[in-house]
Order: sequence, then structure tokens, then C-alpha cells
Amino acid sequence: MILLPQKLDYQQMLTKWASIINPLLSNPAANPTILKNVQLVNGNNVVNHLLGQPLQGWKIRRMRSNFAEIYDTQDSNQTPSLTLNLHSSANVVVDIEVY
Repeated sequence: MILLPQKLDYQQMLTKWASIINPLLSNPAANPTILKNVQLVNGNNVVNHLLGQPLQGWKIRRMRSNFAEIYDTQDSNQTPSLTLNLHSSANVVVDIEVY
């Protein structure tokens, strides 16, 4: 818990709050997009992440119908501002959180 001095004026409070809150809000993971029902096939997959900017990170939020080991191949992705490249060990339907 953050304790503020009792006699801060309004402008000082706004400045103090901004210095605390802005780093949290600027974190890309604070505003993710969920891609639902993405069908991955066994092998390499290219998924449009819909972010309109380079992908910062991703995680599987839900896995349906099968179990698969999934990893990215982003290091060789030629279009990171548009796509997420994933490799799956089986056919599976997933929800993916991207940011």
C-alpha cells in the first residue's frame, strides 16, 4: 500500500499517481487481445495476431479437443508485426492471449 502525505495539493497528487500508474498502463501485457478458437495443425502454423504492431508476447489461455506441446518460431518470422508463428505437436484448438 502506498501512503501519500496528508497535505498534497491536487496537481501533486496527479503527478504522484501518474508516476505510479503510467508504468503499469504502458506494459503491453496490460492490454492483451484474446484470439479464440484458433485451429493449429500438427507442425508449423502462422496466426494473424491482429495487434497492428510487433508482437511482444503470447500465452495459451485454453486448449480444447486434444493436448499439444506448442512453441513459437518467432526468431525466424519475417512478419512479426502481423503474425505469430507457432509449432504444435498435434492438431488442437486453442485460445491465445497476445500482446
